[in-house]
Amino acid sequence: MYDLLKGMRVVEGSAFVAGPSCALYLAQMGAEVIRFDNIGGGPDFERWPLAKESGKSLYWEGLQKGKKSIAINLGSPEGRELAAQLATAPGPEGGIFVTNYPVEGFLSYEKLKARRADLICMRVMGWADGSPAVDYTVAAASGIPFMTGPTEYDGPVNSMLPAWDLLTGAYGAFAILAAERKRRETGEGTEIRAPLSDILAATMSNLGNVAEVFTTGRDRPRLGNALFGAFGRDFKTADGQRLIIIAITPRQWKGMLKMLDIAAPVAALEAEVGVDFAKNEGARFTHRDRLFPLVEQGCAKHTLAALGAGLDAEGVTWGPYQTTHQAVTQDKRLFTENPIFQTITQPSGLTYPAAGAAATLAGHTRQPVQPGPRLGQHTDEVLANVLKLSAGEIGKLHDAGTVASAGK
Repeated sequence: MYDLLKGMRVVEGSAFVAGPSCALYLAQMGAEVIRFDNIGGGPDFERWPLAKESGKSLYWEGLQKGKKSIAINLGSPEGRELAAQLATAPGPEGGIFVTNYPVEGFLSYEKLKARRADLICMRVMGWADGSPAVDYTVAAASGIPFMTGPTEYDGPVNSMLPAWDLLTGAYGAFAILAAERKRRETGEGTEIRAPLSDILAATMSNLGNVAEVFTTGRDRPRLGNALFGAFGRDFKTADGQRLIIIAITPRQWKGMLKMLDIAAPVAALEAEVGVDFAKNEGARFTHRDRLFPLVEQGCAKHTLAALGAGLDAEGVTWGPYQTTHQAVTQDKRLFTENPIFQTITQPSGLTYPAAGAAATLAGHTRQPVQPGPRLGQHTDEVLANVLKLSAGEIGKLHDAGTVASAGK
């Protein structure tokens, strides 16, 4: 965590990945993030993976790190009124709301704007027209699952990484900071709508996928593990390990040929097809079916350790395939010695390494990683400090079942 956004207050009323990750990134840059949930937890409060003993959601506590939690009975008029008051609470530090609630309803922008004209509301949506969708359904509509997977398989292959949720969360945090800068200049608020579908469509356009379809008139064929448009794939070593080799630059290409001792057969292929692979990245992809067997033979002569050392010496980009367990418990660069991680105790009662802000900001001190809150842990604090309610007023809300605190 950092303190760059110290003094900014963000209220979050959302669930799943996109909205919570958006608010998490802001919290990790120093914003005070207050998340409201239904008493007993929202729809993502018990999502897998779960702690083995307690059954608590590791997913939930991972996305809520460093946030404050207030539990409200959102099924009651009084609870919905409290949520709206929180989202629009006065003060120059506030008036920023992250949500995935529907466009219409008690948290609509028009209703909230009537309470605070300069409100910035970042609303995660499924489809831009308001139709419901999640990461996997917009991905299914995109055609990407038909580009993914083995070449001999003709069905779709889903990605287990919710990429569009995560991109939407990151894009939403960026858009909030842009809107907040504009508000400081003009005093104007705005509603930001971030549909998963539009984030996906824009990304595919930015990467040339849309233009590819229009200019070729067809879908991109499935390539298995081959890198599209360049040279790269998984290969097997003499000791049965697998690694990926990526040779994009001329130096990487020549280094790979030297390490694998296949320069001569590659030169013969170049003479046959009339191309210089070192100078023509696309040609390596075009002739991959002739090149892959040569690289396979070269890799099969070396153990992973020897091959890796040789590729490193030649400046070739490569990496071993690891299971998640291997990566988390053995990989120094990713996890075991990565300074973005600190060992903390989370609400599940478990103590384990948890990540703070992913970026390193020169000249700024990385603050300690904060655990996620217990549900309702900050209910009384938020009601008193943000809504300025008295102890008596807070007590009445508890008595009426409108709010709850952790453990109550």
